[in-house]
Formats: sequence, C-alpha cells, structure tokens
Amino acid sequence: MLKTDKKPLISIIVAIAGNNAIGKDNNLLWHLSDDLKRFKKITTGHNVIMGKKTYESLPIKPLPKRTNIVITDDPHDKYEGCITVYSIEEAMDFCNDQQESFIIGGGSIYRQFLPLADKLYITKVHKDFEADVYFPEIDPDEWELIDEGEVVTDENNLLEYSFLTYKRRQTPVQ
Repeated sequence: MLKTDKKPLISIIVAIAGNNAIGKDNNLLWHLSDDLKRFKKITTGHNVIMGKKTYESLPIKPLPKRTNIVITDDPHDKYEGCITVYSIEEAMDFCNDQQESFIIGGGSIYRQFLPLADKLYITKVHKDFEADVYFPEIDPDEWELIDEGEVVTDENNLLEYSFLTYKRRQTPVQ
C-alpha cells in the first residue's frame, strides 16, 4: 500500500432505480447482465469497499481480482480473504491517490462516502421500485454529468437503463 499526503481517489459504483431505490431485504432489485459486466470491468484490479451486509449478500466472496475491504462495527467480525476495518477512516487508510477505490454499498456506506467521493458510476434503471434502501439524491450543484450512455433495454426482464458517469464539480454551481 502506497500512502501519500494527497487525497485518495474515491468513486462510487451503484445501480439505482428512478426513485433512487437500490435494494430490499439485503438483495438487489433486478439482475442486469450488462450492469454486472460493467461493474466487474470497472472494479477489477482495484479496492472495493463495502459494508458487512453487502459482503454477506455477494454470491462470490471475496470478489476476485480486487482488494475487498469490509467495514463492520462488530470487533469480532473477520472476513476471510478480505481486509476487515471498523470505520470509514480506517477504510480510507487503505486507499491512495494513485489508484481509484470503489465504494460498492450498501446504503449507509454510500451516504457516508458520498461527501468524500470524486466520481459516480451510476446504472440508472428507468423505473421506480419498492425498496428499503435508497441512494442519496445526486445534487446537480455538486455533480457534473460527464458521460451518459444511451438508454438500452435488458432482454431478460425488459427493464430500460443507462450508464451515467458524474464527477464532482470543483466549485459548486451558484
């Protein structure tokens, strides 16, 4: 791990519904093959930081070819093949400014890291869902949309979605 005095490069990657829903009962709300492929392509070779519920919901643990960092508040929790940390600050200690680190959930972790993030990789599903976990609102005064993919339809479940990328504005819009 290379530590410098520069701010770590923190990105959030998430799939959200039209009403910002991201999950229910510790499960995703949909299965989009292209979204999962994009997630794997973007995060492979990087740190992925998640809460323990997100880790427990993963079908493959730990995520291969990534440094898995799991945040928990239980000092007895240990996750094989992962770095286990007990605070946002401790997770940040494993990040550096030379490599992008990705926040992958869940809701509380997203809320806590949003003020620290430099970039957002959003899969926007163009439908509202009932959920018990939501992503915070993306404030256009703080975030600039820098890439917007075309709206496509998933063949398996007929959901329309698009890939969006935001970067933090250097100075908020007045």
